[in-house]
Amino acid sequence: MDYASILQEIQQESNGFPTKGNVTLTIPELAKVSPNKFGIHLTTIEGGDFGIGDSNEKFSIQSISKALTVALAFSFLDEKIWERVGVEPSGTAFNSLVQLEHEKGIPRNPFINAGAIVIADMLVSCLKNPKDDFLAYIRLISGSPTIEYNLDVAQSEKDTRFRNAALANFLKSFGNIENDVDVVLDFYFHQCSIEMTCNELAHSFYFFANEGKTKEGKQILTQSQVKRLNALMQTCGFYDESGEFTYKVGLPGKSGIGGGIVALFPKVFVVATWSPKLNMKGNSELGMHALELLTNKTGMSIF
Repeated sequence: MDYASILQEIQQESNGFPTKGNVTLTIPELAKVSPNKFGIHLTTIEGGDFGIGDSNEKFSIQSISKALTVALAFSFLDEKIWERVGVEPSGTAFNSLVQLEHEKGIPRNPFINAGAIVIADMLVSCLKNPKDDFLAYIRLISGSPTIEYNLDVAQSEKDTRFRNAALANFLKSFGNIENDVDVVLDFYFHQCSIEMTCNELAHSFYFFANEGKTKEGKQILTQSQVKRLNALMQTCGFYDESGEFTYKVGLPGKSGIGGGIVALFPKVFVVATWSPKLNMKGNSELGMHALELLTNKTGMSIF
């Protein structure tokens, strides 16, 4: 497969794609990002690396980090994590308080904000130095020792924390947060503020496509655990647009309001895209389009 030529075709065809969305305004620091950025990086399990556009420029991965925190929690707690968070699609807004009350404090899945906050609480309990240890984990799975938190973004999230604080306190009232709420939220805001390039992001998710092993051969999860988290990304990775992504792209993946998307074809490749303009559901317009073109042109999807 000539991935380099295919990515060039995607870039050319995406240049004329009409976008109607905007950069997120919910986190002021992210609103400063240029809306015209666009990059793709694809890494194959066989060792190939192919990038175009702004694929080596760092951006805030935001909710993409939720797939990595749940993987780390899964490695510590295995099936016990599902006692406190579900595995079902939400069908409502990613920050819904109404659904959380209806579910009696058990979030539908670990990718909506309430679920990710519960996972953050688990990691605060499991890790000796949560922020330092999580960053070390990210550097390990990505193979990049230079990945950092963006402290300005983390502070911006803290300054606009009101909905997330409400979710965390609501979870606490149901007994589903064990640690101090402010400590858990501080960790959560930092995990979302991590900056990566498309290249680094694709390598970070390599183990999801390689039966739990990183590119360097480190076993992060078992094959069984990877299968389950890939299924979860397929059904829940794009909030209430997960069905649309499955229909058009046909790969497990995860998005973030920083404009990033990462998706994978097990045992074949991982691909990361970045374009900050978001659609009404909070997913990158151009990223969704580019990944649809990729699976159409390659004929590769899990279906």
